[in-house]
Amino acid sequence: MQTEEQRLLEELYIRDKRIVSISETDLKTLEDVKINGQKIPDPKLHQRISFLKSGIRILACMLGGLGFFEIGFLALGVAEIVGIVEELV
Repeated sequence: MQTEEQRLLEELYIRDKRIVSISETDLKTLEDVKINGQKIPDPKLHQRISFLKSGIRILACMLGGLGFFEIGFLALGVAEIVGIVEELV
């Protein structure tokens, strides 16, 4: 038998085992799930977009270091746009 702390840690780290308090009949799709009128963010998609943004920033820094300043600054601008999208998921 699990303690409450073990159950909560398992829910936190194992996404597929999370307990959703919404009945299946009320749940149309995951995108429709809302708490207090706000959409629940998808942590996996947020993480992927964050990694993409970091990769673009690293690439921009490398390009700037090699002397390609215009392309580096353009890539930093793209990374900021990706950052905005990241916050909207």
